[in-house]
Amino acid sequence: MPAFMDLPRLIITGASGFIGRQLLDYFKDDFEIVGLARRSQSRCGAPVHKNISWHQVDIADRDALATTFHDIRKSGGANYVFHLAAHYDFTGEKHPEYWRTNVEGMRNVLEECRDLDLERLVFSSSVAVSSFPEKGEFLTEDSPPDGDHVYAVTKRMGEEMLAEFDDVPSCIIRLAALFSDWCEYAPLYIFLETWLSNVWNSHIIGGKGTTAIPYMHVREMGPFMRKLLELGDAIGQREIFIASPSETLSHKTLFDLANIDFHGQRQRPIFMPKTLARIGVWGRDLLGRVLGNRPFERPWMINFLDTDLAVDASNTYEKLGWRPRKRLLLQRRMPFMVEHRKVSPNEWHRLNRAAMKEVHLRPNLRINWLLEKHLDEICTQFLDQILSPGSATHFPSYQNVARDVLEWRFMILLRHLQSSIRTGDRGLFTTYCRDLAEKRLMQGFGVREVIGALLTVSALCVDTLLSDPDGEDLAGPIHDYLRMTVQFGCDQILEIYEEVGGEELEEEF
Repeated sequence: MPAFMDLPRLIITGASGFIGRQLLDYFKDDFEIVGLARRSQSRCGAPVHKNISWHQVDIADRDALATTFHDIRKSGGANYVFHLAAHYDFTGEKHPEYWRTNVEGMRNVLEECRDLDLERLVFSSSVAVSSFPEKGEFLTEDSPPDGDHVYAVTKRMGEEMLAEFDDVPSCIIRLAALFSDWCEYAPLYIFLETWLSNVWNSHIIGGKGTTAIPYMHVREMGPFMRKLLELGDAIGQREIFIASPSETLSHKTLFDLANIDFHGQRQRPIFMPKTLARIGVWGRDLLGRVLGNRPFERPWMINFLDTDLAVDASNTYEKLGWRPRKRLLLQRRMPFMVEHRKVSPNEWHRLNRAAMKEVHLRPNLRINWLLEKHLDEICTQFLDQILSPGSATHFPSYQNVARDVLEWRFMILLRHLQSSIRTGDRGLFTTYCRDLAEKRLMQGFGVREVIGALLTVSALCVDTLLSDPDGEDLAGPIHDYLRMTVQFGCDQILEIYEEVGGEELEEEF
């Protein structure tokens, strides 16, 4: 971490995400930015700049996050935090990652912010945190966070959590659905790919076509956040702002806009009554389950047909002196989207498929979550096996180590393994294994013992994860991310032992 500079310092959690990357680029010349993200800077395509430092860390990993914030405090602290990190998908399922990241992760961030003497923490929520208003009514900054979708529930918990940390100056922003000129918003991408294709359902719209939500261009986030920071002490504690146009676009309107820009004329849609749409979505989803390839449309979505998430953000506009630019409204950007799809289809699909990856939790993150879930169980099995009388001939040096010390060493090893799995970077674990081999060699441990202990950890992890119902479909990724990572680590241990004149034991391992 570089020494504190003359520029104010801004911490962005979720810096690798769609909004995070946009804000990095927008603020990089005016702030010293500390980006926190689970992905590497190069892998996510985040901008590289002299004012940006990057920390690859999972906010739900309490110890790793504490280490990162320790470095931040030592180098001068921070002025602002944009808390953007969150899990969201369109499956409708209550995946544990919602609570792990959106609730536990946020609590970890707030705990670390307590002694930073911040000017402001900005919490990113959503207009979807509230239930759809009745016809003719609007969501405002005073609307209660009473939505019942799992995402809305965890965002409400986040908003309420801020009251527990009243010593951290904070405010809340409720965002509309964000898009770019390349789309990059999963539902809209699916709509366009269906409507502008020759598939059998290209003209079908569910319900009466009046389902509507607000959309905002991601390029509005920078000016919005700048205006927010400029208000300073004029912002009330936990005050709510809405980052959204005060208008919504219906599916029927989007269908017309897309077809006019693509075909040069309107197409006649076929409206599917809600009852038939429900039957159709259930049927397709059931078939997808059988074939192992479920469609994007899920049964829970039918509940929102012909509802309008109408917004009135006039209070925010007046207080910030900001409002979305007309030229960046979705109806004005649709021609750009259609043109990108026509002229640069490969890039169009690449960017949108990258956005779609977040719809389902990546296998490596599921493996990491399962390891965390079974951590104590695996640790106990490892200690019992290594320290059992029957293992004395295989692990003589380990049996001379106190159980609590061996438990501590196991936790360190597994944390390094988890970090490699979570980030997809085997180098993190192999570097650890080289250091491990040097230490154990100096302590008199034999190479068979060290590698045997490592393979024991691997076998216990694999068996435990595959026996969990949540991991039964992960056999392939477990081999790739876990078994192979450990194998690479074993190879590094062998190299260290050979470099100092040890026996060549590859054939045994």
